[in-house]
Amino acid sequence: MQYNPIKTEYINPFIESVTTVFKTMLSLDVRRGALYIKDGFQPSLEITGVIGLSGIAKGSVLLGVSKNVAMTATEILLGEKMTTIDHNVVDAVGELTNMIVGGAKAKLESLNMCMGLPTVVVGKNHTVVFPTGIRPIGIPFESDAGPFCLEVSLVDS
Repeated sequence: MQYNPIKTEYINPFIESVTTVFKTMLSLDVRRGALYIKDGFQPSLEITGVIGLSGIAKGSVLLGVSKNVAMTATEILLGEKMTTIDHNVVDAVGELTNMIVGGAKAKLESLNMCMGLPTVVVGKNHTVVFPTGIRPIGIPFESDAGPFCLEVSLVDS
């Protein structure tokens, strides 16, 4: 199968948005790892927020977070200690995904994109299928709360 390449200029707004959201909303500094081309359908982390995009460019964006990142983010956002992954944690991961994709979408306004609503999947062995013909770019991050990864699959329509 031939894959459509993802333009570099589509990736940087997502990296910037992750940094801004984690710093502004969670007071967490992040460190970006080396970008890679995603192979396969299984995220490496326990909780994944997914948002679809359409417009001049189309695709999807995933925010995969470790349990500790999800719990820490929820505690910071809600101001209360979390002991288990519940609807509050799922909602917090969905909201983080929404803020990150929304921030990047604003920087890519020339693409006239529409965002779907976030969906959050929980579990160590879940799979996420990307649109046909797109191999996403993985962008791993580290924070004081733990690892997380953004996967961007966005190509011209």
